[in-house]
Amino acid sequence: MLLVEDDETIASPLRRGLAREGFEVEHHATGTAALQRVRAGADPSVILLDLGLPDVDGFDLCRAFRQTSDVPVIVVTARGSEVDRVVGLELGADDYVVKPFGLRELVARIRAVVRRSGSRDHDPHSRLHVDRRTRDVVLDGRAVTLTPKEFDLLALLAEDPGAVCSRQRILDEVWDPHWYGPTKTLDVHISSLRRKLGDPAVVETVRGVGYRLREGVANAGSGGGG
Repeated sequence: MLLVEDDETIASPLRRGLAREGFEVEHHATGTAALQRVRAGADPSVILLDLGLPDVDGFDLCRAFRQTSDVPVIVVTARGSEVDRVVGLELGADDYVVKPFGLRELVARIRAVVRRSGSRDHDPHSRLHVDRRTRDVVLDGRAVTLTPKEFDLLALLAEDPGAVCSRQRILDEVWDPHWYGPTKTLDVHISSLRRKLGDPAVVETVRGVGYRLREGVANAGSGGGG
């Protein structure tokens, strides 16, 4: 994820909050630096764009992003007038969030935009292949190296993409029905799995219940062959 925000008092806590939700955030305080990164081939899952930047007009930057890449853009700004919203969306922004905002709302909007996105990084057609027989994992044509527990966790979620798997079921099947260790180990493995898959939104958190693999990510036979 690319965060374009010149106010460090906003950027710093936002980076920490998004990191807790499993997102990897690259921050730039100027529009020029962010645009250079995208033009150089950076391919973030989403761009969070402040309009009040010190070097370029945020609307011009939004237009430039859209001309350069199909990465989803969410405008995050204090400018909340209807005219500003309309201009931002007409220039190609996928969503428009007005400051101040709640982190939960922003995360929900990020995930919704990512799901709707037709970009390569979020193509819903069988990006992920999990082979239980060989214990191989391939994502977008590249092999992903996982620990045994990470593989078992991913294979369980891939059995039924889109279906919620409770924390207790995961602990019972991936660890042990009589597991008495800290349940935090599950969160640590989920975080590591998201990092290795390169997209936090692939494994979705269902608060108070458990986790699920985003529907449409894994191929139909990913859970078979056991």
